[in-house]
Amino acid sequence: MAEKPVTKNELARIAGGTPRAVENALAELAAAYDGTGLRLQRSADEWQIVTAPQHAPQVAAYLGADRLRLSPASLETLSVIAYRQPATRAEVEAIRGVNCDQTFYTLASRRLIEERGRKEAPGRPILYGTTWEFLECFGLQSLDDLPRALSPEGQVLEAAGARGAEPPDR
Repeated sequence: MAEKPVTKNELARIAGGTPRAVENALAELAAAYDGTGLRLQRSADEWQIVTAPQHAPQVAAYLGADRLRLSPASLETLSVIAYRQPATRAEVEAIRGVNCDQTFYTLASRRLIEERGRKEAPGRPILYGTTWEFLECFGLQSLDDLPRALSPEGQVLEAAGARGAEPPDR
């Protein structure tokens, strides 16, 4: 067990097998966990065993963990980042129409967002994206599991950078 997601190549190196054998073993393990309190979560080439979302309340009660509570402003900011990532603070503020300094601090301190690099633009602003903890918190396998965003007219919008985006390398 590891604190963080592990790549297929890392598992192959440790187990002394091939990446293909590890891929097959992971598929078997994922099937074996089906219907249990655990789930094998994958994002890109990183894997981690996590609590199945339907059992999270029992695990939280056992561990004494409080449910993650986010203000409406934090949820709105997190949504913009999740759908537009990587996104700068200025881009998020332009969409929300308010200053987001404290909200970014809160989301980063709860490890729901993190820096993803710098934008090739004047001032080289920091780019932000969601983390593994974000996926775990919301019970998502990947960013592709985010609900489709709708325009005010009811048209399905494709996220600017979220679909196919991956949590950063650790």
